[in-house]
Amino acid sequence: MKSVEKLKELFVPILDECDVKLYDLSWHGSGKNLTLEVSITKRDGTIDLDTCALVSERLSTILDEEDDTDSAYTLDVCSPGAEREIKDLEELKEVKDPYVYVRFKKAINKKTEVIGELSVLEDGSYEITYRDKAAQRKLQFQEEEIDYIRYAVKI
Repeated sequence: MKSVEKLKELFVPILDECDVKLYDLSWHGSGKNLTLEVSITKRDGTIDLDTCALVSERLSTILDEEDDTDSAYTLDVCSPGAEREIKDLEELKEVKDPYVYVRFKKAINKKTEVIGELSVLEDGSYEITYRDKAAQRKLQFQEEEIDYIRYAVKI
């Protein structure tokens, strides 16, 4: 079983060729139930089944060529999920008005968390437009004030 870091090095050229980004890479389970989970997204943050299948096929080929162990495992190439954590805030610049959940380190205007449409302002700060009862409000904040941020699903 190769380390996650060695696998990342091995996978990067293939992911670049397929025009996707690695979101996460991890081993799950043990023994006969070992799974290598590779979560990917397109550059715009989306993903589709056809792209997952293509990447899975390409990664399987290189793993078969590079595998020097007799360990059996399952490869799972998947989406990181609709409400995934945003690990790299740079991706927000490529998505138009993403709908997100943000938890702050300290309250901002008496808000410790908020869900709404996020905009990246020209000065590098952020503005989120959210509903507070019947009113639509805006809240500005800096990256350093974010404790946790993830995509959210509008219902």
